[in-house]
Amino acid sequence: MKIEDLFIGADVARSKPLIYFAILLFGMAKEIPISGFVNCSYRKVAVRECQPDISFYIGDIAHLAPKGKSVVNLDEQAIPNLVVEISNTTINNDLGAKRFLYEEMGVSEYWIVDVQNTLIYAFEIIDRGSRRVDNSLVLPNLSIATITEALNRSKETDQAQVGQWLMSQFQG
Repeated sequence: MKIEDLFIGADVARSKPLIYFAILLFGMAKEIPISGFVNCSYRKVAVRECQPDISFYIGDIAHLAPKGKSVVNLDEQAIPNLVVEISNTTINNDLGAKRFLYEEMGVSEYWIVDVQNTLIYAFEIIDRGSRRVDNSLVLPNLSIATITEALNRSKETDQAQVGQWLMSQFQG
């Protein structure tokens, strides 16, 4: 790992709140219960620990979102059903080792946001494996292409304008 990999650049720092906001906004527009976390630490004893950039408890499990000051013990508490990693220089690790980790943990859906290429890889986790999806399964009718377009727009305009565009997409 290079020293540069330890720092968070502007593209990642801009993308993380945008993705978080877009998912919350979709939940609000579609009246889907949702509880989100940024950099929350999770532990599953037989697997290991992780700290995804963004994680969500959506729909029927939104009320099971953890509370407290310590690392979330996934052997005792609900597993988030959507995990998102924002990737700049770690794309290969996010597509490989981290994807396997989230498969082992039992996450329902895993997104990798590639900020260098403005791409989102979305995976449905199935029986300790995964397959790519174009539409979220935990957020019904949310097209990954819409979130990708929001990322593209964020390179040309401010986040408030991107948010207004997202609202028009989600309410339409």
